[in-house]
Amino acid sequence: MDFQIGDKVVYPNQGVGVVEQISTRNLTGEPETFYLLRLNASSLRVMVPMSNVASVGLRKVAKNSEIGSILQFLQKGRCKAAQDWKGRFKQNSEKMRTGTLQQVAEVFKTLVVLSQAKPLSFREKKMLDRSSQLLLDEIAIARGMSKEEAESQLVKAVTKSNLKVALPS
Repeated sequence: MDFQIGDKVVYPNQGVGVVEQISTRNLTGEPETFYLLRLNASSLRVMVPMSNVASVGLRKVAKNSEIGSILQFLQKGRCKAAQDWKGRFKQNSEKMRTGTLQQVAEVFKTLVVLSQAKPLSFREKKMLDRSSQLLLDEIAIARGMSKEEAESQLVKAVTKSNLKVALPS
């Protein structure tokens, strides 16, 4: 997948960023082209070799229609998770690494559902926070709204499925 300067992209498990520069560097003895990204949440700058785009899951920000189907999933979709926390954590970690918005939403919903039944482990709380932040960032960017408006849409979708959610601030 090719990106242009100014494109809004998602770096899996890191969040939404903007392609600031495309440059060629000679780091390994062979010239290689890199995307220089600035991540919105942390202002971190990351160089991603073009040859690694697919393996790291770098992708364009979801379209508004995709956001609608994600919110629909959060409202009505079903999740299945491993019973033991180690298996569940491994499964959720893999979904977070793949970077698809659907899989991040699955992790988020699974952990919200689980948190209704019992307290989450420290690592699962952190993953819930991370998944909610990734969803909020992408919803806000895709729909051209503030993070607060995106949070309102996310909470509304989840509460329609009779779940309570407290998003981290």
